[in-house]
Amino acid sequence: MKKFMTLVLSSVILIFTGIAFGSVNLPFSKILSTFTLENLKLAVYDPKKLGTTETIILQIRMPRVLLAYLVGLSLASAGTASQALFKNPLADPYILGISGGAAVGAALAALYFPTHMGIFALVGALISVAIVYNISKIDDHIPVDTLLLAGIAFGFFAHAVTSYLLYVGRERIHMAIFWLMGTFNGATWDDVKLVLFSSIVGFSFLMLRWKELNLLLFGEESIALGLDLNFYRKIIIFMISMLTAFAVATSGIIGFVGLISPHAMRLMFGPNHKNLLPAAALFGGSLMVFADLLARIVLKPAEIPVGIITALFGAPFFIYLLMKRKRGELYA
Repeated sequence: MKKFMTLVLSSVILIFTGIAFGSVNLPFSKILSTFTLENLKLAVYDPKKLGTTETIILQIRMPRVLLAYLVGLSLASAGTASQALFKNPLADPYILGISGGAAVGAALAALYFPTHMGIFALVGALISVAIVYNISKIDDHIPVDTLLLAGIAFGFFAHAVTSYLLYVGRERIHMAIFWLMGTFNGATWDDVKLVLFSSIVGFSFLMLRWKELNLLLFGEESIALGLDLNFYRKIIIFMISMLTAFAVATSGIIGFVGLISPHAMRLMFGPNHKNLLPAAALFGGSLMVFADLLARIVLKPAEIPVGIITALFGAPFFIYLLMKRKRGELYA
């Protein structure tokens, strides 16, 4: 319980820190005094009447920080479920080709419908999952090895299509390039609502099925333990896809958070998904807020895409995991 309370407290502290620091630093006392009933009503019904500082806190910083937290939570939850589904400690939420499909959708939108990048990215992500799923399915059976290879193959194909779109539209594609690197710049309350819905549904279902996630680690042997393996694979694939697709649609492609969070928390809480899943979700949210904070302050007033920040500390961690696996010390 103390470990969980530490994670919750860390989340709260990082959220307030994310609101306080940026191109303009704000004192914590000012942030707390902004949360009055009058200001909250104005933020909802008539935001134009808010003062400058109140606008920065309630209309710019808060939706950005909360979106970062929810995206991190979603990717960490999806990553934890992916590692159980594939029985592979190096699996991440993008392994089903979701990021590739989202990238194609975003690139198309940047060329022809620049105000609808999020919608096109979401549709592209969902279509990619449907394609990978149908390629992998054999008579209502879903072999995870085939699913994994299909996801990887589709990812390469989608990358080629995205590269072509970026090439032919290189004069109009700057927005898509920035999106592909991952960013929370311009986050709105509508984005927060969208990811809040998907994260509540996806995380709640996975938490209710933590026993099944544990059994999935046994693979085909779990059938003897009473698990309808194919049914739960389908449901968990859907939840992973929903969590990841909505996160990607609102923030772009941000790597490594879904890979790092389960491993970091597995060291503290063990492999039981009853504890691992909520711990990874809390850690993932905090990690994303921290990465976004660094993205805003390292070169301020300029901003670094948050995907670059997560890659800088995520890639060495991934190499560390590969070395552990090479020595036979890494388990799902």
